[in-house]
Amino acid sequence: MPLSRMLLAATLASAPFIGHAAEPIKIGDMNSYTTLAAFTLPYKNGWQMGLDEINAAGGVLGRPLEVVSRDDRGNPGDAKTVASELVSKEGAVVLFGTILSNVGLAVADFAKQNKIVFIASEPLTDTIAWSNGNRYTFRLRPGTYVQAAILVEEAAKLKAKRWATIAPNYEYGKSAVEAFKKLLSEKRPDVEWVAEQWPALGKIEAGPTVQALAQARPDAIYNVTFGADLTQFVREGTLRGLFEGRDVVSILGGEPEWIDTLKGEAPKGWIVTGYPWYDIATAEHTAFKDAYMAKFKDYPRLGSVVGYVSIKAIAAAITKAGSTDSEALVKALRGLDLKTPLGPIVFRASDQQSTMGAYVGRLTVKDGMPRMVDWRFGEGAKYLPSDADAARMRPAE
Repeated sequence: MPLSRMLLAATLASAPFIGHAAEPIKIGDMNSYTTLAAFTLPYKNGWQMGLDEINAAGGVLGRPLEVVSRDDRGNPGDAKTVASELVSKEGAVVLFGTILSNVGLAVADFAKQNKIVFIASEPLTDTIAWSNGNRYTFRLRPGTYVQAAILVEEAAKLKAKRWATIAPNYEYGKSAVEAFKKLLSEKRPDVEWVAEQWPALGKIEAGPTVQALAQARPDAIYNVTFGADLTQFVREGTLRGLFEGRDVVSILGGEPEWIDTLKGEAPKGWIVTGYPWYDIATAEHTAFKDAYMAKFKDYPRLGSVVGYVSIKAIAAAITKAGSTDSEALVKALRGLDLKTPLGPIVFRASDQQSTMGAYVGRLTVKDGMPRMVDWRFGEGAKYLPSDADAARMRPAE
């Protein structure tokens, strides 16, 4: 056969494979990118790094993963609209993301109504896993109950009897306060709750709020504020001496995305849940941290871990299911175990909550930056309700 004909035959033989490359598997991400960039941009870096690793290793089921990302603007109504567009127009077979609890609940309802799997990456209200739990929603991060339980172990050791609380006036804040008060009162029946402050999210009036807390003369304060509200609360509280001689316990208060903006102004001695990325020396975390810093020339935040694990969980579920069918994915996610930078986790079949844990320690300042010291890791499985209790808290399918 002449050389020209041989080349033509070879070209024709290979043409179908070139022209029919595997179609990507599309998954839909949504988060509050414009309203809470301190968390969501590191979160996006995390899932992007995970996505690159997955596709570099051959994708999933022989197909590349593709993320279609949208901003939910921190609004439940917008989030439902975005979710609908991701599914109906973009062809997403799984949804993941959200940070605000009220937004997460709205997307969970959409997932239930439309029978599409939703990995609720960050929303912390336990309503999403328990009383409003549904077949298609799986929650990654430890919720307010688990984080409160970890904090209460430390808070119960304090001499403080008179407690005040401050929390944003929406689903997450209410859930976090309810869990902490319940658990601390069980461990310490002698405690008294003397004041509550409920600033609107992102609109704290720090002066009057601090003054009201001081007038209640608490021995200790449970803080649930985060973002710009936390910054203003710390600065005004420090200026007015609110924290002098008082213990403060703060959920999320050690997460770098929220506390690092204060730099040397960060409070010292607060008991916090957070992410001491600078001191975690496990092989899994070191590999993650080094890869993240090499790729983005920046240190990871907790959001980075959440985004990374979210997409890894989706890839693992599709692989296990051998399909992108929602019912197959539900079955695959129930009981799915996964290695993460923070250690192994399992998505419990009973409540579709992962067993991811949280770090707890005390805040200090080192070299002009907030740091957690004397920290420990609380395994999520240790603090979650039993499978039987969790199942009883969920609606019947």
